Amino acid sequence: FWGTLKVEKYYLNKYETYEALKEAIDTYIWFYHNERYQERLNGLSPLEYRAQAA
Repeated sequence: FWGTLKVEKYYLNKYETYEALKEAIDTYIWFYHNERYQERLNGLSPLEYRAQAA
């Protein structure tokens, strides 16, 4: 997870403040756990995968 975060978010942007970096990380964590399509979930987002499993 952390390697993916660094590649997809941290290395592609410059953050002027610690607060801006923290907000970007918080936003990415939400995105990763809710909307990002993941190969290990058969190409579904976690929300889609949970809905399919229910």
